[in-house]
Amino acid sequence: MKIRISGNTLRLRLSQSEVNEVGTEGRVSDSIDFGPRKLIYMLQVVDQAEITASYEGDFVSVNVPPAIANPWVSTDQVGFEADLALQGGKELYVLVEKDFKCLKPREREDESDLFENPQGC
Repeated sequence: MKIRISGNTLRLRLSQSEVNEVGTEGRVSDSIDFGPRKLIYMLQVVDQAEITASYEGDFVSVNVPPAIANPWVSTDQVGFEADLALQGGKELYVLVEKDFKCLKPREREDESDLFENPQGC
C-alpha cells in the first residue's frame, strides 16, 4: 500500500493482493520505518455510516463502511473519496484507489501485483 500526503490530502493506493485482503480480512496495513519509530497506516472496514480517518500516536487509519468497501473490492471501481470535516472549518480530503501499473517502467518499483493500467501498455 502506498501513502501520499500533501497538505490536507491523504491518498492510499492498494495493489491487487491488498484489495483482496481488505475483502477477506476487512483491513490491510503497511508501515515506514524511521529507525526508532514507525509510521503505520491502515485501511479497515468498520461497521459505520461514513468514511472516517484518524491519526493517533504512530497510526494513521482510514475507516470505511462495508457499503463503500464491498463494491470497490468486488468490481472494477477504481476508488472512493471523502471530504472529512475538521475543527476550525478545515477539511481532510481522503482518496483510496486501486494502484495501476505505470505506462513506463520505473527503477526500484515492483509492479507485478498492481492492476493493469486501463490506458494500455
